[in-house]
Amino acid sequence: MNFLEERIVKDGVVKEGNVLKVDSFLNHQMDINLFDEMGKEFAKRFKDKPINKILTIEASGIGIASVVALHFNNCPVVFAKKSQSINLDGEMYTAEVESFTHKRVNHVIVSKKFLGPEDKVLIIDDFLANGCALQGLIQIVQSSGATVEGIGIAVEKGFQSGGRMIRNLGYQLESLAIVDAMDAKTGQVTFREQ
Repeated sequence: MNFLEERIVKDGVVKEGNVLKVDSFLNHQMDINLFDEMGKEFAKRFKDKPINKILTIEASGIGIASVVALHFNNCPVVFAKKSQSINLDGEMYTAEVESFTHKRVNHVIVSKKFLGPEDKVLIIDDFLANGCALQGLIQIVQSSGATVEGIGIAVEKGFQSGGRMIRNLGYQLESLAIVDAMDAKTGQVTFREQ
C-alpha cells in the first residue's frame, strides 16, 4: 500500500453512491506535506517528459497542481475556470465538462495567452471518475496546439470508465491510488495493485 492509499484508509470516508470523502486532507483541508509526496511521485513517473506547464481545473486541483509544479522546475500552473468573470479578457479556449460530484455541466475556460503551441503540458487533478473533466482539459490543450505529455491523478475510481477511456486514447495516465471497490456499510476501500 502506498502513502496515499494509507492516508485514504486512515482518514477517508466512504459514503453511499460511490462517494469517497477525502476532504480532511485532499480537497477541502489540504495536507501540503502529502501534496509534496505526491509531487515527488509524479516527478518520478514523468521524469523523461519535457513538461513546462501544468494544467488543472478549479477548484480542487489547484492546490495539488501548485505543489506538484515545485517538482517540475517551478513551471507555471494554469487552471481552467468554471465561470466567466469580469477580469477575464481576450480570447479563450472553452470546453464543456460534466461534473460527477456536482452533477452539473460547466463550461471551463482558459485564456489563450496562457497556453500555446510551445507548451508541453502535464494535466493534474484530484479525482478521476467518468473522465469528463480530463476530456475537457485535453480538448483545451489540443485547441491551443500544445501537447499533453501526461496526466497525473491523485485518486482514480477504477470501477468507473474514465481511466480506461483516457488510457485507450494513448495518454500516459498515472494515478497514485486506484480504487477498485468501496463499501459504504463497512467503510472498506479496495485498491488496485499497481
